[in-house]
Amino acid sequence: MATRPPDNWRAWLAETAREVAAGTLAPECADAADLYPESLLRTTDAALEAFEDEVRTLREPSDDAVFGTVERAVLALNAIDGDSQHGGAGFCTEEREQLCKYIDLTLSEHGVDVAALAVRRGIDRSEITDRWRDW
Repeated sequence: MATRPPDNWRAWLAETAREVAAGTLAPECADAADLYPESLLRTTDAALEAFEDEVRTLREPSDDAVFGTVERAVLALNAIDGDSQHGGAGFCTEEREQLCKYIDLTLSEHGVDVAALAVRRGIDRSEITDRWRDW
């Protein structure tokens, strides 16, 4: 099963905290909490859980049904990225790459041939979120 990106981010937060506690990382260099406030982690998890739930309901889906599911997930992530409740934190390059990979892997794990889907739309596999993505 694909690992949700917020799980990766929480692991990095924990590792940073361990390094500070061990004295191998100066506290002023530990800005992980600023990058990943709990509000960002929680809302991203909720959006990805909703995406997973929707993907699980797809049975021999049409391309439009798959892209509709991707669109709803991306729009939810757009709202999270633009939300001021996160203190200016949002999705940077690494987070964007993890989110896109997660969407691809989740679809693949549920039987969607993402490569073929992309070819039928005349796009690269890595572009399946691009039409709606602001982050």
